[in-house]
Amino acid sequence: MTTNEWPLWEVFVRSRRGLSHTHAGSLHAPDAELALRNARDLYTRRGEGVSIWVVPSAAVTASSPDEKDPFFEPAADKPYRHPTFYEIPEGVKHL
Repeated sequence: MTTNEWPLWEVFVRSRRGLSHTHAGSLHAPDAELALRNARDLYTRRGEGVSIWVVPSAAVTASSPDEKDPFFEPAADKPYRHPTFYEIPEGVKHL
C-alpha cells in the first residue's frame, strides 16, 4: 500500500483545560496506531493535549449542510427547549 492509498483519519484532541475532544484535523496513515502517533506529533507539538482520538473518516456519518432545514426542523417546533420560554422568578439570582 502506497502513501496515496492510506486511509484518511479524523483527529480529535482534548486540551489540558478542555472537558471534551474537539476536531483538530485529518491525516493519512496505514493503521490506527500510526495515525495516533502521527496525530500526537502533528496536533500536540506544544504539549497542549491530554487525549487524542483517531477515527477512520469512512466511519464518520454526518448530516449535509444542504439539508439543514429539513433535518433540524423537528427541533424548531419545541420552544420549551429554549430558556427564553421560561419566566425567571424575581428572587432567583443564579440559574
